[in-house]
Amino acid sequence: MNSGSCSSLMDVGYDHQHHDGHEQLHVLAVDDNLIDRKLVEKLLKISSCKVTTAENAIRALEYLGFGDQNQHMDALTNNDLKVNLIITDYCMPGMTGFELLKKVKESSNLKEIPVVIMSSENIPTRINK
Repeated sequence: MNSGSCSSLMDVGYDHQHHDGHEQLHVLAVDDNLIDRKLVEKLLKISSCKVTTAENAIRALEYLGFGDQNQHMDALTNNDLKVNLIITDYCMPGMTGFELLKKVKESSNLKEIPVVIMSSENIPTRINK
């Protein structure tokens, strides 16, 4: 694997194949700011990741199948839908990235997905959570 590729960032078990035979990481990028969301998406795609974006945590949970058991089972069995990593903004309207993290970790089917929370705000007390 290329040391700079997204698929080499993590050693996780997934079976979606990239066009050159390498495993392709599927990242769910969540941010309410369109520019930040597009920037994260572009950086991940440059690194050979498959990227799905959501404009808020509610949409991310919908994509992951929360609230719809049939969709949830489809997301678990369909490799195109299977998410290997979630990158989310911390501060979003409706539900924060930290609340999204808690929902994912409470799910027996999704708790193994790593979640990275990012923020451009300079509020040190939030980092200590």
